[in-house]
Amino acid sequence: MSTATATGPRTRRPVRQDPAERRRALYHLASPVSVLTTGPESRMHGTTASTVTLVSREPLLVGVVLRAGSSFARRAAAEGRFAINVLGGDQAEVARRFADSGRPDGSAQFAGLAWTADSYAQAPLIAGALAHYTCRFHSAHAAGDSELLLGHVVRARADEGLPLLSYAGRLHAGTLHPAKEAAAS
Repeated sequence: MSTATATGPRTRRPVRQDPAERRRALYHLASPVSVLTTGPESRMHGTTASTVTLVSREPLLVGVVLRAGSSFARRAAAEGRFAINVLGGDQAEVARRFADSGRPDGSAQFAGLAWTADSYAQAPLIAGALAHYTCRFHSAHAAGDSELLLGHVVRARADEGLPLLSYAGRLHAGTLHPAKEAAAS
């Protein structure tokens, strides 16, 4: 193994690329759509997120990317707990509801929606979601024009079904087909 040594100060040159092309390429990162929730009922809040990922297996941490200054991150920190509802392919309207900045505040956001309160987080667990992760707030970190919310998973449950995905700037639901295996040689 060899290592390269810098022989002088590095000059950083700007990368020149059309910002629209970069943005278009980034839309090709497919991700499951989730609704994050906090409780208790007197202070309920929900928001849609399309970037939720496993960060660590030990301890079990998930990360959620939100816009900088997110009211959800502040509420999750204040409550010390939150829930993640991974939406099924038939829940696009739920995703749109919690993405709408004009939605009502508090428990009115959940009117007409089937849910139960998680016994630990007191946050709504949305009926029909493919998975629920109940989390203890771990930390929140500024990251450019976003905020990274980390949660320690204390309980998780999964059901069968197809996911709701965000891809190329749109919501998608449909059948997943496993990639073909390489032929053995």
